[in-house]
Amino acid sequence: MDFKHIHIGSLLKQYVELCKVENSRICNFFKCSELDIDQMYTSESLESNLLLKWCKLLKYDFFRLYSHHLTLYSPPSKIVETVEKKNFPHFRKNMYTREIIDFIIKQIDTGKKTKNQVMEEYKIPKTTLYKWINKYKTNASSGL
Repeated sequence: MDFKHIHIGSLLKQYVELCKVENSRICNFFKCSELDIDQMYTSESLESNLLLKWCKLLKYDFFRLYSHHLTLYSPPSKIVETVEKKNFPHFRKNMYTREIIDFIIKQIDTGKKTKNQVMEEYKIPKTTLYKWINKYKTNASSGL
């Protein structure tokens, strides 16, 4: 999975085919035609309310793909606590999922990136990266 370039329409289509969901069920759920569904499959992005409906229909969190993208490709920032932001939910950036850890280890295993490149590009501390390699490398290598 390439978290850098997300084409949500093609990913939706792949997941629909994987789950063997019938077009008639999708059309009934969205109250639209097959042509409308095909247009969604060719779209690189979708409105969030439409993507939320897909998540509910397919029982899969497609928003997590974008979260992974942010985790990997968004530079870390210091959040200035203001009165306006205080009541707004704040998510910790350093909450790496297993999918992201496997992705990073695969980058190193396949030679696409060196350990130094991973640390520099994704801003992962050296100790964290080496802990992941020791803990997950054998599992990630066998599962990939």
